[in-house]
Amino acid sequence: MNTLPLSAARGLALVLAASLAAPTLARPPADVNGQRILQADKEPGNWMSHGRTYGEQRYSPLTQVNDHNVQKLGVAWTQKLDWDFGVEATPIVVDGVMYTTGAYSIVYAYDARTGQPLWKYDPQVPRDKGGEGCCSVVNRGVAVWEGKVYVGAFDGRLIALDARNGKPVWSVDTRLDPNKSYTITGAPRIVHGKVLIGNGGAEFGVRGYVTAYDAKTGQQAWRFFTVPGDPSLPPEDEAMAMALKTWSGNGWVKWGGGGTAWDSMAYDPELNQLYIGVGNGSPFNYKFRSDGKGDNLFLSSIVALNPDTGKYIWHYQTTPGEMWDYTATQHMILADLTIEGKKRKVLMQAPKNGFFYVLDRTNGQLLSAEKFVPVNWASHIDKATGRPVKTGAADYLDGKGMKIVVPSFLGGHNWQPMSFHPGTGLVYLPAQETAAGLEPQQEPMFMPIRNVVNIGLDVPQLPEDPKIVKQIAESWKGRLLAWDPVAQKARWSVEYPTAWNGGTLATAGNLVFQGTADGRAVAYAADTGKLLWQAPVNSGAMAGPVTYTVGGEQYVTFMVGWGGSFPNITGPMSLNAKVKPESRVVTFKLGGQATLPPAKREAAVLPLLQPLKPSSEAELKAGRTMFNGLCANCHGLNAVSGGVVPDLRYLSPEKHGYFLGIVYGGRTERGMPSFAKGINPEQVELIRQYIITRSHALKAELDAAAAPASAPAP
Repeated sequence: MNTLPLSAARGLALVLAASLAAPTLARPPADVNGQRILQADKEPGNWMSHGRTYGEQRYSPLTQVNDHNVQKLGVAWTQKLDWDFGVEATPIVVDGVMYTTGAYSIVYAYDARTGQPLWKYDPQVPRDKGGEGCCSVVNRGVAVWEGKVYVGAFDGRLIALDARNGKPVWSVDTRLDPNKSYTITGAPRIVHGKVLIGNGGAEFGVRGYVTAYDAKTGQQAWRFFTVPGDPSLPPEDEAMAMALKTWSGNGWVKWGGGGTAWDSMAYDPELNQLYIGVGNGSPFNYKFRSDGKGDNLFLSSIVALNPDTGKYIWHYQTTPGEMWDYTATQHMILADLTIEGKKRKVLMQAPKNGFFYVLDRTNGQLLSAEKFVPVNWASHIDKATGRPVKTGAADYLDGKGMKIVVPSFLGGHNWQPMSFHPGTGLVYLPAQETAAGLEPQQEPMFMPIRNVVNIGLDVPQLPEDPKIVKQIAESWKGRLLAWDPVAQKARWSVEYPTAWNGGTLATAGNLVFQGTADGRAVAYAADTGKLLWQAPVNSGAMAGPVTYTVGGEQYVTFMVGWGGSFPNITGPMSLNAKVKPESRVVTFKLGGQATLPPAKREAAVLPLLQPLKPSSEAELKAGRTMFNGLCANCHGLNAVSGGVVPDLRYLSPEKHGYFLGIVYGGRTERGMPSFAKGINPEQVELIRQYIITRSHALKAELDAAAAPASAPAP
């Protein structure tokens, strides 16, 4: 462990903290602790932890804004963030101060009533680190505890800040191996004075774990590994000894194993159980990872731990032998439900695999599981065994070529948080219908570059025909489901023009708030699903909104900013959202009179195209394969960008002239890493030639669309 001493942290404050010239806060959240969070309903005007309460219900008892007056909401204030990348944070609001984050893990403190900036802290994450994470340099927020604000930085540091001024108090490097691509995008949680954080990086060959640090000092208290280590060495604990029996061979040792716990946690103080969600395998390819054998614990699992010691209590695995990127890191909600006439303490989750699970959180027993979106990999979940009954339809390892997998690797539900309304008994779930074609590599072809995804699969080759792409894009749908977890069915639903809509917030005012991918803030009646209010927010709003009060007025805040895996990778599908990346905080109140600036609407213009160079079919295929393997994670499959980073089909002649220099030198100031160590100049040229072919194809498509319709024959 590498802990930065307080004196050193203060010495680096001028470099690391871009603090604005604002007065020191008179009252930092010094008294936020476990007891105050446990009694959150006694002060509903605050939002003191990630899900408002330890049970992560994202339900507010506030009623000033309700189904009778919500249409009177107007903008109270808005603030622009530094980087126009994806924004995924849940703000924390305590005693009139809002703490939130943007891209590159930058922390912002605002006056929650007026939006006046109080301070800003930039941890100075290297700007070219974005290539070492699957889904851009996003961050899901902070935690507050006894006068400090805690943030996980994208480069793997956990940092404690003074809540009064944003200056660092301590910093710790959470990475097990600094030479591997470990990242942090999730929000910390704090239980019994311990800051809990997981990591990302499964697509890049890392081993997953969750770590607890002392909130005062940053000293490591415990670490729980989610997958076993080298089988030639003694396992770290009894849980790893148990997990090791479910793995085969040792392929995962070289390729990490995965199982990163990159997002969801929840805590039951009565049971003193901490629940963590565990991610996908590394690599995805089950044969490379584990000889195609075993359940591979604790991949795609919900695991209960003792928060004081990190000791294993129980687990439930949603996808044994995970091979589709079906993480179980999605939001978990704790509630007490009456099921078959009996009051049960339950944990609810809708992970990527498309089934909604209700578990007994005292012991992990499956109570029920049903599909909430179309699913083809399993027919149902056997209640007696708790295991999925697989259909074989999505088994891309059967030697019969590419398989269409439903849901896709983006899941039937991704990181966007859901909410639970104890009055209606419904969970408000941002669901999506997606599909993808997957095909295994025949031999491991992992590249020795830190910023290259190594999943053991041939990169999905989205068709290039614009008509077929349009059909595929239209089949990807987003839905808001009001899900009855007892009856296991939707009570009402709303369809959106695209996937990747925002998290939800339920309130006692009979409201459900959500941001949308197409740039709106919306509110529905919680009981019926009737649309009651909507307002533009300029860009896709993906994060979970929050509500709070200051000075007797209720506010609703949306963190806005389009980006992340869906817009970056699946450009043709995400273009249906018709928004540009624009990162900001947008806060509403009844009678608000502030205004948003005009949204970005500039249209790209094709420059003078480069001449097509005669290339063999094999050369074009190689260029396409390398582009989709190396570049598509940001610039989009088949060079069709979702609009967050430049669309390379519009590359100017000047940039074509020094294309090799861009690829080898990187564009650090814009977040692009160097690829000099992985591909030679001839391969770079093949990629450039592929981009040129895509530019010409785009021109033909635009010309056809602009051409007047031919007159009907007489």
